Amino acid sequence: MPRENIRKPEKALSARFVETVTEPGKYFDGQGLFLRVAKNGARQWVQRITIRGKRCELGLGSPPAISLAAARKLALENRGQVMLGGDPLAEKRAEKVKAMTFAECVTDYAKAKLSEFRSDKHRKQWRSSLERLAFPTLGHMPVQDIGTKDVLRMLEPHWRERTVTAKKLRGQVEAVLTWATVKGLREGDNPAAWRGNLKELLPAPGKVAKAQHHPALALGDVARWWEALSEREGMAARALEFLTLTAARSGEVRGLTWDEIDLGTPATSATSATRNPIWTVPASRMKNGKPHRVPLTPEAVALLEALPRLDGSPYVFFAPRGGALSDMSISAVMRRMQEAEEKAGRPGYLDPQSKRPAVPHGLRSTFRQWAAERGFARDMAELALAHWQGDEVERAYQRSDMLDQRKQMMSAWAAFLRGETVEGGNVVRLAGA
Repeated sequence: MPRENIRKPEKALSARFVETVTEPGKYFDGQGLFLRVAKNGARQWVQRITIRGKRCELGLGSPPAISLAAARKLALENRGQVMLGGDPLAEKRAEKVKAMTFAECVTDYAKAKLSEFRSDKHRKQWRSSLERLAFPTLGHMPVQDIGTKDVLRMLEPHWRERTVTAKKLRGQVEAVLTWATVKGLREGDNPAAWRGNLKELLPAPGKVAKAQHHPALALGDVARWWEALSEREGMAARALEFLTLTAARSGEVRGLTWDEIDLGTPATSATSATRNPIWTVPASRMKNGKPHRVPLTPEAVALLEALPRLDGSPYVFFAPRGGALSDMSISAVMRRMQEAEEKAGRPGYLDPQSKRPAVPHGLRSTFRQWAAERGFARDMAELALAHWQGDEVERAYQRSDMLDQRKQMMSAWAAFLRGETVEGGNVVRLAGA
């Protein structure tokens, strides 16, 4: 039978016994020291000791790494420390905390801070970036041992080839190490800081890589592209149409649910009442963390009203199984449209500057260029794109979202998509459209 408590004050343990014992139980050596043998055969030295009136157990390691003689020496030192008013348990805990690795700190930092991120997708991306690019160099290192040379070793392979990614990575590492410093896990300057540190050792990001903008659709190709899109079937094609009509981001459209849509009051021949349809994107789904109202043009309303609804799915643009469409499904529509053009021997829908095929997010740039060339107010166009405008003071005074004015602008944009323009209230067909 297992010997749960075998107390032998008159006979201490022997080195031979410690080496050979396999039966589960607690084997006492005296002075509070005993050997605990678990059912799986694992062994551990434990010391029972009273610290400031509270009975505690201290783990002293395991044989054979910690021999009987070494365990007795550690137990004796602990007793002496307690007699002098010390607290070996607190010191042991502090040493354990200070020895936390960078990977462990990332885990704890994530528990404390990642709730601030907008979505599970962004939380996963944040962690994945560190695991792929930082952990191979820093993951195993105690945070107090990480120096500038270690951060450089991590960043240099990516700094010139993947500058944007490496710049974000540096900021992530700096944030984790700042957190570790505040938690008392490390001391000194942050080795991932840019100013006065890495700035002197690495070329400025803007000098080694220019920002890569999303390829946009040329204004001269808009009407032709819009007509080709209207001929495409499928939920992803309709989502791309709605994205274009509203100048919204892909994630905002893919996550759209019916309860965000207010189609207003339909107009009738017996009344002058007109509908005022609005799409309100909640703050939780917006990049800037603020709710965003989008005026819906008749074209957008007609698109919504023609869509089927799936029982059990809240999404307006639902995937075959009822969930939200994936980002790739909308991108695939534009990719297939480009492939069809190339197959027909035409260059397709290329960005005027980069000459790369246009992508969904680039349509926002196309809209912004159109708004500027048509003379619409800058603030109004930026509001339509849900971009932050001015500093905090300016935003505090600019409380209007210019909804009515934006509705007129979006109606003009819808006409432009069809190859028309609005001149003095009249619709004019564009030449060549």
